Amino acid sequence: MSVPSEVESAGRASGIQMTAVTHDRYGPPDVLKMSRMAVPSPEPNEVLLRVSTSGISRGVWHMMTGLPRLVRVASGLRRPRQNVPGMDVCGEVVAVGSEVSALQLGQRVFGIARGSFAEYAVARASHLAPAPAEIDDTEAGVLAESGLTALQARDSGGIDGRVRAGMRVLIIGASGGVGSLAVQIATLRGADVTAVCGGSKRNFVKSLGAARVIDYRTEDPLAQGERYDVILDGAGGASLNALRGALEPRGTLVFVGNESGGTWTGGYGRPFAYQLRMAWGEKRFVNLLVRTNSADLVRRADLARRDGLRPHVHASYPLSGVPAALEELASGAVAGKISIHVNKQEHR
Repeated sequence: MSVPSEVESAGRASGIQMTAVTHDRYGPPDVLKMSRMAVPSPEPNEVLLRVSTSGISRGVWHMMTGLPRLVRVASGLRRPRQNVPGMDVCGEVVAVGSEVSALQLGQRVFGIARGSFAEYAVARASHLAPAPAEIDDTEAGVLAESGLTALQARDSGGIDGRVRAGMRVLIIGASGGVGSLAVQIATLRGADVTAVCGGSKRNFVKSLGAARVIDYRTEDPLAQGERYDVILDGAGGASLNALRGALEPRGTLVFVGNESGGTWTGGYGRPFAYQLRMAWGEKRFVNLLVRTNSADLVRRADLARRDGLRPHVHASYPLSGVPAALEELASGAVAGKISIHVNKQEHR
């Protein structure tokens, strides 16, 4: 699909039509449908992107289903406020708001957009960064959300909590989008990494650099008698006592989310309770709330450029395949991320 000249020249998209995945109610993937709608116009601090690729994530699933109900505070109490889902994005800047100076027309960028399951999407300029030339659009389109989470998890807790050479690190949920990147980042920093995943994904996780891989279905990773400087929990099924028992006296537990819990708070309730219980003592608990900012996106791009860190793309779907991609994510079979090809171009 070529960029309409009206979009590129006028900096707005009034009256121009695009294809998008939409939903007007919460529910499973079958609430999604393909629609024709107007191309959005960027606000003064935003840019309009011609979307090349985007990514599937648990965040998209929660916004689609409206579960746990706590997410509706942000997404709309009765129905979705944003009727085009999708966050991860790689694309070309085709229009810029009046206050944007850091990004230019024609620039290839990646980051977080509003409604990236569409041919065009708007994004805050501060939520984007130039896409590294070393990776293609498929990889760049799944890089931001999980990449920021993994990067900020490594940095959590201040100087004492940062992963560095010689540290012993346990990563629970190591085959997922966040976990697979966290294994690579911690290994690059010289940490001794033990990864936890299902046995079918052992070879994949081992290839990322983990020194040891534990199959959680046959072994309890927290009952091995080992102690870790940092535990990154991306699964959420373990008790706090078990997690604390596997930490060094001054260790740090980083909680990055889970799919457990009830209808109202889901996986959000447990980490806040854990945080209160660990408020006193030398062991530290970090309930990671990811911040989207261009500085960390640039750092993430540098890891790809300088250190060869790549997201693993489990599968790719066309825009019409978003419901099927979300079903595959929910199946638990995904290792890494799923990419959605929208207007994908071969990158040179």
